[in-house]
Amino acid sequence: DKFLSSGLIFLMSSNRLKSIDILRALTMLLMIFVNDLWSLSDIPGWLEHKAAHEDGMGLADVVFPAFLLIVGLSIPHAIRARQKKGDSKIIIFIHIIERTLALLIMGVFMVNLENIHAENMFISKVLWQILMTMAFFLIWNVYGDRVMGRFSPWILKGLGWAILLFLAISYSGGEGQWMRFHWWGILGLIGWGYLVAALMYLLLGNKPGWLALVLLLLIILNINEFKTPLNFTVRLVVSASNHALVMGGVVITAVMIRLKETDRMQVLLPFLLGFAALLMVFGFLSRPVWGISKIMATPSWTSICAAITALSFALMYLVADRAGKFQWAKIIEPAGSMTLTCYLVPYFVYAFRTLSGVTLPEALTTGGVGIAKSILFAILIIQNTGLLGRLKIKLKI
Repeated sequence: DKFLSSGLIFLMSSNRLKSIDILRALTMLLMIFVNDLWSLSDIPGWLEHKAAHEDGMGLADVVFPAFLLIVGLSIPHAIRARQKKGDSKIIIFIHIIERTLALLIMGVFMVNLENIHAENMFISKVLWQILMTMAFFLIWNVYGDRVMGRFSPWILKGLGWAILLFLAISYSGGEGQWMRFHWWGILGLIGWGYLVAALMYLLLGNKPGWLALVLLLLIILNINEFKTPLNFTVRLVVSASNHALVMGGVVITAVMIRLKETDRMQVLLPFLLGFAALLMVFGFLSRPVWGISKIMATPSWTSICAAITALSFALMYLVADRAGKFQWAKIIEPAGSMTLTCYLVPYFVYAFRTLSGVTLPEALTTGGVGIAKSILFAILIIQNTGLLGRLKIKLKI
């Protein structure tokens, strides 16, 4: 959570830019909501993911790229904060690697949960899921010097790693298959995107022009993943779309920092609108070539989603920072300050609901009523995340 939230605090004199926190919280709210759509029936198609080869996107196809761009918004602030504390580039580099590994490990376990064959194991899938999530909390929770005044936090962290080792040993993916890299999962994709963007910012510093060139290169690499005359041999571990989205956030924040330093913050809104317009035009002009597809990670989808997020940020900046209207977002505040915790809480909820055998009446999972149920579910998850924070349960990577 510290990685996903603390770096997103942008100081203007003594006031923090609230629009970024609110945008992150809203995106997390939508992520929990769309992740719960599987429990509904008879809902509008525009809420859901589009098929891989279908030219178009629903609400669910916009949420993850928005989150990636918001992760990019945090990176310059997090790195500059460490530099101000006196951390060397080597120390910051180590922190970047540690955070990346944490996200990759969680992502790989979550992906293998999706492909588990519990009939070949001596524990059930739901128990495997509970233990996995519990291990994440034990390893990456924020502890004081002592737990309950007696225990060293390293005992609990060690227990968490032991649980993950047990889960890995006991795992079966069917036909004798062990844990595999089917794909990297949501957290793993965030990890790879964060790694490249953070290293680029650490290397180049707050130089918007150079960072924009890196963004352009990543867009070209994304284009090259499809049939083009360029046909480079360069390939990244995951689609360059992920890296481009995170780098887009880095470029926006680098420009913001430069504008703040030169006392030209009045240029921020025109920049955001121009940035979004450029991406949107490219996205729609290239649509006939690649189509808009989240599953395929087409350049058109990448650019349009980045544009939507940049416009959303501009709107939040106008409402929350310029007009001072931010109290309305209080109810979702934990999603902005405890983002990783908030993302993991549903894994407990779904697992214990399966164990309890509780099912909702069809009337509560159909149509508009079902949509309202999933919105309420997302809000309750966020509120419970806030309660966990008050109980000193909050993840930090």
